[in-house]
Amino acid sequence: MDFRLKVFYTVALRLNFTKAATELYITQPAVSKHIQELEETYKTKLFERNGSKIVLTPAGEILLKHTKNIFEIYREIDFDMSSFISERQGLLRLGTSTTISQYIISPVLARFHQKQKEIKVNLLNGNTEQIENALINKEIEIGIVEGQSKNQSIKYLQFLKDELVLVCSSKNPLAKQNEISLDDLKSLQFITRERGSGTLEVIEYALKQVGVKFSDLQIEMQLGSTESIKSYLLNSDCYAFMSIHAVDKELKNNELIVLDVENLSIERYFYIITLLGKSDPLSELFIQNISAYYNLKL
Repeated sequence: MDFRLKVFYTVALRLNFTKAATELYITQPAVSKHIQELEETYKTKLFERNGSKIVLTPAGEILLKHTKNIFEIYREIDFDMSSFISERQGLLRLGTSTTISQYIISPVLARFHQKQKEIKVNLLNGNTEQIENALINKEIEIGIVEGQSKNQSIKYLQFLKDELVLVCSSKNPLAKQNEISLDDLKSLQFITRERGSGTLEVIEYALKQVGVKFSDLQIEMQLGSTESIKSYLLNSDCYAFMSIHAVDKELKNNELIVLDVENLSIERYFYIITLLGKSDPLSELFIQNISAYYNLKL
């Protein structure tokens, strides 16, 4: 029954039998057989086919809710019982927004693995909105995000300080200027992140505070990752507000440069997020490791 529930859980998350089979290292007919056996056990349909897509039935939604709770309990049992042996064991599902995933979290994960070799970490990458949704849906235990929304079911813990700077290619005609004005921003061509990005949310708020509407900016393109924005900048005369952490290498190599904007400073914090009122020893252990690595008092 446990494995059947795992099959059901994977299909319910992916809403795709083929992807579930690949993830579970079993055949697609085997996935179908497990789902059929569950449906026979509960005498009800768990999925409905809608053309080429599948969707959960109301019964499937109920089973998914209970399955999430069951696997969460199993995860906590594994970790708590491992405290009686020499090495902690368990699974930590971590979600990080793009900038943090690419430039911040890797050394923390490496250090954590060196100390806790028997603890597996699954890392989910997405924008801030996607990570918050994954946390609310109990697909992850901890998130680290770039923005702080106002979701009442999430606890936000201040993490690292960051600065968003205006950058462009070192070959850009404006590269030799020390500073530009706020009005100059309206004549530049910008590359930005997609809607739902924590970075975009912070930029919009900061500009609003100095009397610049985000809609006044000329947006040439929206791209879904920091790396794609950097690559675009290196091959164009466009501009972008980016985390100083994300452009460190390009600044050192003189590929990108920072343009100061008069009377504009965009500072923010990265946040560790957990469900409000929900805490478990494995998550706390990981948070302690983060704070120790960056010498923070969380």
